[in-house]
Amino acid sequence: MTNRLEFYRCEICGNIVQVMHSGNGELVCCGKPMQLLSAKSKSEEKQEKHVPFFISDNEIQIGSEPHPMSEEHHISFIETVSKDQKSVQIKFLDINEFPKMITNNTTYNTAYEYCNIHGLWQGKR
Repeated sequence: MTNRLEFYRCEICGNIVQVMHSGNGELVCCGKPMQLLSAKSKSEEKQEKHVPFFISDNEIQIGSEPHPMSEEHHISFIETVSKDQKSVQIKFLDINEFPKMITNNTTYNTAYEYCNIHGLWQGKR
């Protein structure tokens, strides 16, 4: 069973998908089941450069120190979700772009980011 807003990753090709509607089926890519991604947080690991945090009502930055943004090691996207999970905003980042996002809504209370090496991370307001 999949739940709305969960992230899944293909271990073969690296595709990442997010569930829009909960369902009973299994997500499959490259002929194999996709892996559910569990978001890490600062309390789980000490890598503060990966944790999204709100620096104002509508601005999210990744890490207390700048995260590397190179071809080899980078943040792919930042996503914010409102408390009621009815509003989502996503920003895809380019290599060498500072890992920060300005939102269009101040009701977001959770932010996610995906590092191509260290996986999915979560921060809360």
